[in-house]
Amino acid sequence: MTGTHGGTARTGGGLLVAGTTSDAGKSVVTAGICRWLARKGVSVAPFKAQNMSLNSFVTPEGAEIGRAQAMQAQAARVEPSALMNPVLLKPGGDRSSQVVVLGKPAGELSARGYFAAGPGPGGAPSANRREALLPVVLDCYERLRARYDAVICEGAGSPAEINLRRHDIVNMGLARAAGLPAVVVGDIDRGGVFASFFGTTALLSRADQALVAGYVVNKFRGDASLLEPGLDMLRGLTGRQVLGVLPYAHGLGIDEEDGLRLSLRGAVRESAAGPPCGEEVLRIAVAAVPLMSNFTDVDALAAEPGVLVRFADRPEELADADLVVLPGTRGTVRALAWLRERGLAEAVARRAAEGRPVLGICGGYQMLGERIEDEVESRAGTVDGLGLLPLRVRFAVEKTLARPAGEALGEPVAGYEIHHGVADVADSAEPFMTDGRGRALDGCRAGSVWGTHWHGSLESDAFRRAFLRRVARDAGRRFVPAPDTAFGELREEQLDRLGDLIEEHADTGALLRLIEEGAPPDLPFVPPGAP
Repeated sequence: MTGTHGGTARTGGGLLVAGTTSDAGKSVVTAGICRWLARKGVSVAPFKAQNMSLNSFVTPEGAEIGRAQAMQAQAARVEPSALMNPVLLKPGGDRSSQVVVLGKPAGELSARGYFAAGPGPGGAPSANRREALLPVVLDCYERLRARYDAVICEGAGSPAEINLRRHDIVNMGLARAAGLPAVVVGDIDRGGVFASFFGTTALLSRADQALVAGYVVNKFRGDASLLEPGLDMLRGLTGRQVLGVLPYAHGLGIDEEDGLRLSLRGAVRESAAGPPCGEEVLRIAVAAVPLMSNFTDVDALAAEPGVLVRFADRPEELADADLVVLPGTRGTVRALAWLRERGLAEAVARRAAEGRPVLGICGGYQMLGERIEDEVESRAGTVDGLGLLPLRVRFAVEKTLARPAGEALGEPVAGYEIHHGVADVADSAEPFMTDGRGRALDGCRAGSVWGTHWHGSLESDAFRRAFLRRVARDAGRRFVPAPDTAFGELREEQLDRLGDLIEEHADTGALLRLIEEGAPPDLPFVPPGAP
């Protein structure tokens, strides 16, 4: 079947990709289905009603959404939009998160506050704030449905989280409200996948179970024929088929939710990279600060042949690094205190005094300054920075969300900004990002210390190579960046691999029927059902 681009009937609806657990592979499977459909000529969009992540992205219209949805939009070959992730929760600590609605901050709430009674849309009373967002979520979904042939929705956590089901807007709550069939993904690499499939289904209500149409086994190693007895028994127990057994594949964790595992152990680092072009490798240490955000910034460095990237949380781990990166964070003042408690602040200062390269990105850039005034994020008041760059930072209530472009080190560079901190850079400072005519746009440099608010700047290939050449020179390394590493092409290769996984290892005919026709009407109930 082809989509509207092929001149035949369009697909009829959407699909929910749920999971037995967090990190079961929902993001990857959703992206794979999007790329498979896009290659068939079907107009498709991703959707995640509610996302909790510190990895976010700025859309062309200046809205903040989860990076996983931006990656899925790229897989679908469409521009990302706030409609694709209407609710984003950005943790600011163990018990509170910033709530981003339709791409803009809407306040800071504790988990209890998110579920507590409060004003709904238009100020009307509501059972709880989360439930009040369901009309917003459904409106976004319907608007995507009006624009695209199909909408592939990603769930969150597990649909069998029975303590949260009453107010659910992202798993079966969404499926029920929008009439979506659901497939459940399970990670067999963790073990217990059959029990997870059965238990997930059996803990759902009768009405929820009526929409669960099948399962997808993820990360299988070995001979798939060995699974067949288990698949048959699962079908006998639940009345539902396994619609795909996806093999374990390295390098598929592109821009998912949170966890250091997803960045440097994900797509780019595990892709085949050639030997270094120069005589030596370049070692990069990334400080593993609390509430790290957009750690995907360093994936472009890890993509370079001969560049070794690791996360570090002890000062001795910086000793042999040619470049230390202070990444973004949702808690700049908290991360700064952590650096000092761990002895990392002193180690970074020694590096700067020795002329050894340091790069700060967003929150990391702010920490490198002289002073931070924060009555917004941490409410800590005035705090001394590391004093390695000539700037002072004041946290504003309004968040900066932008997609800037300019020039740095004589090369074009582009990125995106997500921050409350406003940097007041000394007039005498050497700018980092400029407009191409020498006028400062963002960031600054002092000796071998560099800083910028721009996330994603290292994905600009020519700029990345120029920066690595400068780092190698300052570090005294005989390292030469490869002349032809194209980060955008590597991303596309990974997305095509996701599409291949679906096309080659899933029952694509069954998936198309679900998207077109919805869940089969005769799916049996699996007792005991929801409590």
